[in-house]
Amino acid sequence: MTRITIVTDAWYPQINGVVRSIENTNRELARMGVEVSMITPQGFSSIPCPTYPEIRLSVATYASVAREIEAFGPCSVHIATEGPLGLLARRWCLKNNMPFSTSYHTRFPEYVAARFPIPIRWLRAFVRWFHNAGNGCMVATASLERELARLGLRNLCRWSRGIDQALFRPMPQEAEPFGLPRPIFMTVSRLAIEKNISAFLSLDLPGSKVVVGDGPERANLERQFPDVHFTGMKTGEDLARAYAQADVFVFPSLTDTFGNTILEALASGVPVAAYPVTGPIDIIGDRSGAGALNEDLQAACLAALSCSREDARRLAECYSWQAATRQFLENVMSICHAGKLHHLSQDPR
Repeated sequence: MTRITIVTDAWYPQINGVVRSIENTNRELARMGVEVSMITPQGFSSIPCPTYPEIRLSVATYASVAREIEAFGPCSVHIATEGPLGLLARRWCLKNNMPFSTSYHTRFPEYVAARFPIPIRWLRAFVRWFHNAGNGCMVATASLERELARLGLRNLCRWSRGIDQALFRPMPQEAEPFGLPRPIFMTVSRLAIEKNISAFLSLDLPGSKVVVGDGPERANLERQFPDVHFTGMKTGEDLARAYAQADVFVFPSLTDTFGNTILEALASGVPVAAYPVTGPIDIIGDRSGAGALNEDLQAACLAALSCSREDARRLAECYSWQAATRQFLENVMSICHAGKLHHLSQDPR
């Protein structure tokens, strides 16, 4: 049986794209007969991340991480994040000649630079150092792959994303959802500075604006935009019902590497408005009819009102977690094989 250890600093109780991607991938890997062990912050003491206390930083030792990997005996290790656990697992893999892959889920340099006075060139150098040590770095889209290649990252390979098309689906629309007049412009997001939510909320749009989600910026946004309806966090069927009531899904982020919520909205039959950046440009493109991209986000929102809900759902049907997980597993097995061949070529015997 194939055995893979996945190491991530992002895990429950966080709800974000990294957590959802790994959760869905693990479910599909189990169906494929792959055994997975997880190393997450839940297994260690932790401290709150400065400026973002909802994120917990693990206080782990090299020995404790090494014990967990060695006890499971994987054929390969996948490191999902550049945090404390990721760093310790990277060190163990290099010390023990274990083939390992990484993934680039978050624009780490921009994310950190928005919170701390660290030169972005130092952070980009760290990203190169972290990911280039592995046998492969998985990225979700073609545009991100080109961008990272320009920054000097090597061994890039594709790992797309999927969507639960049974949960997120078109549903009958209410005349006044949330007690608000239509059209409903909605975003679903962690409410954090890097998500650029205020760019959406400051737009002059007809109808109503709805924000689903929670995070450290929520109180500031509620004070700044008292006419916006904030629902708080929703999950499962409640989240699916909320999506289905939107007329346009607005994705204002300039820093995401994919945008899982874009797929959730599309699967719900909701056209998307976004900037033409990595993620939206890869999913929506300029010919799908499922949304509108524009450097002027207001223009994108108004154009998306005329887009087809049927085209939105049709585009989402191109994405499945089964296909994305096959891609992940193929990457892991290829990396594992290449890493072992390299190790044998370096063996002086």
